[in-house]
Amino acid sequence: MPDAAPGMSSDTDAAAGAPPRALSSPSAARNRDPILAVLRARLPAAARVLEVASGAGEHAVWMARGLPGASWRPSDTAAEALASIAAWRQAAGLPNLLTPIRLDAMDPAGWPKETFDAVVCINMIHISPWAAAEGLMKLAEAVLPPGGLLYLYGPYLEAQTPPAPSNLAFNEDLKRRNPEWGLRRLEDVAALAARSGLKLAGRIEMPANNLSLWFEKAG
Repeated sequence: MPDAAPGMSSDTDAAAGAPPRALSSPSAARNRDPILAVLRARLPAAARVLEVASGAGEHAVWMARGLPGASWRPSDTAAEALASIAAWRQAAGLPNLLTPIRLDAMDPAGWPKETFDAVVCINMIHISPWAAAEGLMKLAEAVLPPGGLLYLYGPYLEAQTPPAPSNLAFNEDLKRRNPEWGLRRLEDVAALAARSGLKLAGRIEMPANNLSLWFEKAG
């Protein structure tokens, strides 16, 4: 079963030990270690990382703790998510976990002006309109230097791989929730990335029928 769309719960029923105002995404605890292992093997030790669509903020804390030499900048569009990220950040007290910023991949006016070594986006593309994926690629093109990395995690459909029944059911459920959502074809995402100078450089199968994908910016 792929990771569900990030339905985040309030601190009243969040994971034990969650700080006040913090939200919790159940899938984060399941996939954080496999994701960290992929990032640890591919990011520079002192990487500057921009996380897009950080959601509850649990991934941001986990990755910053697991990558102590990196600086991790979380972001989201929703005020509730930004408050949750701030709560997790304050509780964690990690010097390399930076203040969250409001960022909408579809609004270039709000994009950061600084450069990052990597852009990380976990479980967003299938629970947002295609325009968000288009914006994400343009954002990565704008903030990454040559050789910079875009990392994506989530479920995808692939032309040469029969889809898991659970992924098909998940896709149907997403489309019922919002016709603009749904699992994307990996080939379409790679083609979209290529238009922003981002080449698909690797693919790793992850637990629960998800994929880790990374793209490198041409130099």
